[in-house]
Amino acid sequence: MAEPSTIARPYAEAAFRLADAQGKLADWSATLANLSSVAADERVRAAIGDPNISAAKVAGLFIAILSGKLSGEAENFVRVLAENGRLDVLPEIRTQYEVLKNEREGVVEAEVYTAFEMDQVQVADLVSRLEKNTGRKVRARVNVDKSLIGGVKIVIGDKVIDGSARAQLSALENAMKA
Repeated sequence: MAEPSTIARPYAEAAFRLADAQGKLADWSATLANLSSVAADERVRAAIGDPNISAAKVAGLFIAILSGKLSGEAENFVRVLAENGRLDVLPEIRTQYEVLKNEREGVVEAEVYTAFEMDQVQVADLVSRLEKNTGRKVRARVNVDKSLIGGVKIVIGDKVIDGSARAQLSALENAMKA
C-alpha cells in the first residue's frame, strides 16, 4: 500500500495550483485546515471507513458540517476525494499544501523547543535572527520542553540547531570519554 504522503501529493499540488491561479492561497489554507479538522473527528472517520455509506453521502457529510465555509471548488474537491476514497489523507494533503504555499511565499517553518516559556520580545528577537540567518521569512512555533534543562533547540526543515544545555552536556560527556 502506498504511503499517505505519496497518495496526498497530487491532491495537494492540484489544490495549490488552483489556489495560486485564483490568488487565494490563504483561503485554501483555511479550507484545508477546516477539512482536516472534520476528517480528524472520530465519528467522521467511522463514516469514511464504513463500506455501507456511499462516497456521495460521506462528501455530503463534510459539506454539511462546513456549510457556508466551502467554495464551489472546495466542495468539488471534497467530492473528488470521496469518490477516490482519499478523505482520510486530508491532514497530509493540508501539510503538503502548506509546504508548497510557504515555498511560494518565501516562508520557512521553525519548531523552537525551549526549556522555559519565552515572552513575545524574546520570540521576535529569535525570529529576527533566524530570518537574517536563513534569508527567508520565518514562522516559528514555540514548544516548552523542560528536558532541555536550558537553552533552545531549533528545527527548520532537516536542519537542527541545538543550543540546549542537554546537548552541551552530552557533547562534554562524549569528549571526556574519548
